[in-house]
Order: sequence, then structure tokens, then C-alpha cells
Amino acid sequence: MNFPVIEALHIEKSYLMGYSILPVLNGVEIRVERGEFVAIMGPSGSGKSTLLHILGCLDRPDTGSYHIEGHNVLSATDSELSKIRATQIGFVFQSFNLLSALNVFENVRLPFSYSRIEKGEARDRVENAIAKVGLTHRIKHRPAELSGGELQRAAIARALVIEPKIILADEPTGNLDSKTGIEIMNLFQKLHHEGATIIMISHNHQIANHAQRVIELMDGRIINK
Repeated sequence: MNFPVIEALHIEKSYLMGYSILPVLNGVEIRVERGEFVAIMGPSGSGKSTLLHILGCLDRPDTGSYHIEGHNVLSATDSELSKIRATQIGFVFQSFNLLSALNVFENVRLPFSYSRIEKGEARDRVENAIAKVGLTHRIKHRPAELSGGELQRAAIARALVIEPKIILADEPTGNLDSKTGIEIMNLFQKLHHEGATIIMISHNHQIANHAQRVIELMDGRIINK
């Protein structure tokens, strides 16, 4: 049976704010098929980041169900969730999250730090991921020596190196100028055409329209998918 890569149903999430309960997600449902490129849009406070954290196994919903390729994520232990994050989900953040003391090769290799993967295979996968984002000529450079676009390319290579089932990108062009942002989106489109499954958070219509499908969130509810 072919399952969606992601299937989240009836997702509800609230946070306690002082003596009040703040509902953030209200019955959200989302299905993403293998190879889709989906953008999630919405104003500040709409629940975008909370939804992405749940899809990335960084947080758990209060109620609802969540499956990755048919496997029940919400029944997993914390250690099992850590393994899912380490082997199945590649994260790309607005702030890049690269370590300043490490060069591009070393930053991209970080996901293998506690892995049993053989050294030669790890090296080959790191070099392939860096080549895929067009950064081989910067492989020995540290973050301070890179442009904003190069920093994000390095971060994307780090997400790709584990060969994830899903790439989750949280405002990946948020710290970039418009020209560089378009270049990064062209890279995401290239990865999508090569078969990557991508879910991206954005508040920018121009950026979101690079995706194959746009889901709109408002007040914790999906209003268009």
C-alpha cells in the first residue's frame, strides 16, 4: 500500500499563557505525497511554525494523529523521535544554524557525528550534498567567509546529506535579499524536480508561489489547500 509521506489529521495544539489557554492549531489536516513541494503560508500567529514543529517531530500535538509513510509518529518514544529527526527529516532554518568554527565540509558532516556510518561513505555523501547545492568551491571555507546565499546553500546541503524523506524549510529566504532569495528558491525547485519532498513555511507570496501547492493558515485553521 502506498501511504502519503505525511498525513496529519485533526491536529490541535494549545499553550498555557499565564492563566489562559491559547489555542494555536484547531483541527488542522494536511497530506503530502512523495515528491511534492508544498508551501504553508499565513500571517504571524497563524500557527505555521507550530505546525512545522509538529511535522518535524520537535513537538507533539494535544490531539490528532500523525503518520510518516504510514508509521504512527505519536506512539514513538522520545528516543525514537530523535532517530526519526536524524534519519528521515532534513531541516533548513532562516538563521542557517551553522557552527562558526567549522568549515562547510565539517558543518555538512555534523548529522553523522553520532552515526555509525562508515567514514568513506560519510565523506562521499557530504561531498555529493555540497556539489548538489553548487558549493564545492567553498568546501573548506568557514561561515564568516560565505555570503548569505552560500550560508543557506551549506544549510541545505546539511539537510540533504542524510538523504531524508522530507525537507522542512522554515522561512529559508527570510535573511536573504530578494535576488539571493530567488536563487535559493530555484535551488529548491531543482531539488523538487529531482524527487525531493519539501514543506516550506513562508509569509511571502512571491516565495511561496515557487512551490507546487500552497496551503494557507489563518487563526490555526487551514483556509485554502
